[in-house]
Amino acid sequence: MNPLSFVDSPFSGAGFVPVDMRAIFGSEAYLRRCVEVEVALALAEAGLGIIPDAAAKGIAATAETYRFDMDRLIRETDIVGYPILPMVEQLADAAGEAGRHLHWGATTQDIMDTATVLQVRDAIDVIERRLEETIEALWVLAKLHRDTPMAGRTHLQHALPITFGYKAAVWLSALQRHRERIDQMKPRILVVEFSGASGTLASLDDKGLQLQAAVATELGLGVPTITWHSCRDGLAEAVQILALITGSLAKIAVDVSIMMTTEIGEVAEPFVRHRGASSTMPQKRNPISCELIIAAAKMVRQHAGLMLDAMAHDFERATGPWHLEWAAVPESFALTAGALAQASFMLTGLEVHPDRMRENLAASRGLIVAEAVMMALAPITGRQTAHDLVYVGCRKAADTGKSLFEVLATVKDVATPLGLERLEELTDPKNYLGVARKMVDRVLADRLTAARP
Repeated sequence: MNPLSFVDSPFSGAGFVPVDMRAIFGSEAYLRRCVEVEVALALAEAGLGIIPDAAAKGIAATAETYRFDMDRLIRETDIVGYPILPMVEQLADAAGEAGRHLHWGATTQDIMDTATVLQVRDAIDVIERRLEETIEALWVLAKLHRDTPMAGRTHLQHALPITFGYKAAVWLSALQRHRERIDQMKPRILVVEFSGASGTLASLDDKGLQLQAAVATELGLGVPTITWHSCRDGLAEAVQILALITGSLAKIAVDVSIMMTTEIGEVAEPFVRHRGASSTMPQKRNPISCELIIAAAKMVRQHAGLMLDAMAHDFERATGPWHLEWAAVPESFALTAGALAQASFMLTGLEVHPDRMRENLAASRGLIVAEAVMMALAPITGRQTAHDLVYVGCRKAADTGKSLFEVLATVKDVATPLGLERLEELTDPKNYLGVARKMVDRVLADRLTAARP
């Protein structure tokens, strides 16, 4: 089949989805997972005496070597609507006498849901690894630039001075929280789904729960307290967390892409020949990684909403919502892994320009620290009077092009109580960083204490 989506395109797909995630969620990989679940079911049933031991061994041996007739499987899946019945028919025929015991007591969704959980388990490993790479890159930036002053901006205007290390540490803190969220969600998500036709395991009499636990053991999964095939909060939670991760990456990407603008020029994505180049403007160096991250975040956000819709199942098996997950789950994991790969690449090689940061910080000629003067003056004159005096000085500085110090040095009600030496110190932006650096240290320490062996 020709790729329909740009996510699978040979031209654009590599920028959105890394190879390792394609290997996990590819169609053939899913088929292998379904077969793995069938084999685990047979082995667990043999262990409990539900089917003959020879049948389980025969099924397992056949599964190792059998190659499906894919054309037939595709054709029959199109007729049935699900791949399990066509898959079971082929595998059962190949297994001969043992095939009579294949899929014993199971229903289609048991196999498909559990196969999805196995994929999700592998995908979480990829997400965690790439998340750690991105966390490490941010940790290095925060540590290296702990004391690098720059302009903090609110509403796209200069607000108060910060350090670039502080900005990186803010980014980092979100990803550290996402790491905790992933750890917390695993026990709720990585559980087997084996419950039979309506979820009661009725076809297995009193051995149903034993078999469910045995299948879980075979696959290395947890055991749910009750059937979840019509209660989808687990997989929905996974995609919501992916949306949170990509949302945090998008915040970083938005900041970096704006900081890369010609007028600001405080950072730049790593240089690679022709990366971000224009076909007509040779000077261009576009924020390609940022653009891919932002696009991925928007798509994962849409899938997060889709997964909430998919939770509205009717009765004990739904008439459509389940199908939404078939697109939302693999694409969300794939896009999140791709966004993390782009973020790790970008942040590991990010070009930081401290000189430009200092130039931009000085651009307002001290106006960025007007608050510092006001707060120093307030205990003497009262806060509102201090505010009004400094406000008038700011307007005059803006109108005349003079520095805030030059203007306030001529205002008797400011210069006299503070003194010129103190006033000059107050109007130097690098002296008004608050506890930004201590906050950076706390985030860096949290990274060290939470780091995995």
